[in-house]
Amino acid sequence: MKKVLLPLMLIFSAVTAMAQTADEIIDKHIAAIGGKENWLKVKSVQMEGTMNVMGREVGVKLTGVHNTGSRQDISVAGMNGYMISTPTAGWMFMPFQGQQKPEPVPADAVKASIDDLDLQGNLIDYKAKGHTVEYLGTEDVEGTECHKLKVTRKNSGDQTLYIDAETFYVIRTSSKTNVNGQEVESKVDMSDYREVNGIKLAFSVSQPFGTVVMTSVKVNEAVDEKIFADPTK
Repeated sequence: MKKVLLPLMLIFSAVTAMAQTADEIIDKHIAAIGGKENWLKVKSVQMEGTMNVMGREVGVKLTGVHNTGSRQDISVAGMNGYMISTPTAGWMFMPFQGQQKPEPVPADAVKASIDDLDLQGNLIDYKAKGHTVEYLGTEDVEGTECHKLKVTRKNSGDQTLYIDAETFYVIRTSSKTNVNGQEVESKVDMSDYREVNGIKLAFSVSQPFGTVVMTSVKVNEAVDEKIFADPTK
């Protein structure tokens, strides 16, 4: 019996230690970006920046109200497009991609964006929000040793976070979502963290099609929620 119990105890201890390690990393990360108390005060974020795509400057504006809505406005060569997400619906208008009018986004895309409406972050009180976190060890990300966390979100699918082992900032995220029956993976790199109203945010956000450099970031300033309304009405 002892020979049977011993391996079981070792397995249980290993699993428990892994869970504790994940929570310790999360706590250090939250402390590094301003602390839980400050993040729980976040109700709105407005970010403006520019991105260079194939030699052309693109203006980007991101506006979010906590668990209410998010909007991305994009300006290219005098044309203005946008993407709107709410907990129940979403719309897209990209005239530079040939769209003639705003169109609703598919239901699975709406669901995939729900957890991103949480401006306070999926890691804060993650258990209460219905998410789970698994520690996957460390991995080198372009010369930086990172802790690797797999976050299984309640609505939006899995997301892998790469947290700098020294600064405890998230420097890369990798997400997988199901859109129109196909699994889509997206990778985002983040750097140049700066403090705004007691919290720290990345002022440089890189995706495969380009890097957005933020020129203005506002936290908890008034937002007219009409910008999230159905543009087809």
